[in-house]
Amino acid sequence: MSLFSFIKTAGATIFGKSKAERAAEAKAAAEAAELKAEAEAASRLEQTIRDLQLEVTDLDIHIDDDKVTIKGMAYNQATKEKVVLVAGNSGGIAYVDDQMTVEHVEPEAQFHTVESGDSLSKIAKQYYGDAMKYPVIFEANKPMLTDPDKIYPGQVLRIPHMEG
Repeated sequence: MSLFSFIKTAGATIFGKSKAERAAEAKAAAEAAELKAEAEAASRLEQTIRDLQLEVTDLDIHIDDDKVTIKGMAYNQATKEKVVLVAGNSGGIAYVDDQMTVEHVEPEAQFHTVESGDSLSKIAKQYYGDAMKYPVIFEANKPMLTDPDKIYPGQVLRIPHMEG
């Protein structure tokens, strides 16, 4: 008995596609499915922003893995920041590339990441020196917040600039 050597890519294919061809097709199919899922997620995010009545002209959202890129013209700075928060506070998103412009310029807000034990009054005390100013933070985060007692660790909130 002997072992004969042949060129495996020559001759008629009797087993269907090669392992490399099957792997390449599977990879292409997985990439296509990922692109479709990202496009659908971007569409849902755009719809959420419209449902929240955040005014952005020529809104364009692109998702690539855990990063969202947002383009368009926001009505004002608060709207721009709220759009960033809607995107960033979505599950699976780690980064927001904010490429929006603003029609009516105003001072930028600070962002605060909620920690365990935080409340809006505690956050107001930290930023404004007065716990009773929590409604300012609540109003600044509407319509994403619907109740001042319903914040969660990891959530990012707008802390608007206050005069005086």
